[in-house]
Amino acid sequence: MTANSLVHSKLVCVALNDKAQLAALDATFHQDPYKKPPTQPVLYYKPRNTWSQEGAEVEWARDFDGNPVAAMVVGASLGVVIGKTTCRVSPQEALSHVGGYTVVADYSLPEQNYYRPDIKGKCLDTSAPVGPKIIPAAEIANPDALSISITVNGSVKSVFKLSQMQRSVAELISIISSIMTLQPGEVIAVGFAGNRVPVAKGDKVAASIEGIGTLTNTLGGA
Repeated sequence: MTANSLVHSKLVCVALNDKAQLAALDATFHQDPYKKPPTQPVLYYKPRNTWSQEGAEVEWARDFDGNPVAAMVVGASLGVVIGKTTCRVSPQEALSHVGGYTVVADYSLPEQNYYRPDIKGKCLDTSAPVGPKIIPAAEIANPDALSISITVNGSVKSVFKLSQMQRSVAELISIISSIMTLQPGEVIAVGFAGNRVPVAKGDKVAASIEGIGTLTNTLGGA
C-alpha cells in the first residue's frame, strides 16, 4: 500500500511525548501560564493543506507580509495508520486496530511555547510529507522498539528511540480514540524528538525508520 491511498482527513500529531523533553521543561511547566505539566497527551493537527509525499518539495514558509521566514525546523515520527473504525478502544485492543505503519515528517516554525495550539507554525502548506509506503502492521512486532533518524544533506542530525516516549503507541491510540473516532486510512504521528532539527532553503532531508522506510524531501526557496 502506498501513502497515496491514505485518507487525507486526519493527521493527528502528538507533541511532548519525548521523556527527555518533558524532564527538561519541568521547571517551565510549573510557571505561568502553564501552572503544571500536562496530564494528557498534547495534540495538534496537520490539516489537509499540509499533507505531502515522498520526493516532494516542502515550501519555505512566509510571514504575514509575504516575506520568507527566518527559520524552519523539522521533526519525524512513526505514522500509525488506522486500519478500521476505532472508537474508545482499550490499550490492550488498540494495536489490533492498526492497519500499518509509515513515516511522517513535520516541517514547522520553531516552537515558542505549548500554551495554545500553534496554528501559524504547524499548518504550513506542504509541511507534512507522509510515506514513502505503508508497511502492514503484521510485519512490525513491536512499534515501541523502533527508532527514527533524521539526516540533512547526508549528515545525521537526530536519532529518537520510541522506547523513550512518555506514552506508548497503544496508549495513544486508546486515549485519542476516546476523544475522536478514527477512520481507516487516518494517521497518528505518535511522537517526535524534543529537539527539532533546524533546516535551511535547499536542504535535502531524509527521515528514516528501520523496517518502515525513508521519507526524503527537499526544502524549497522563497
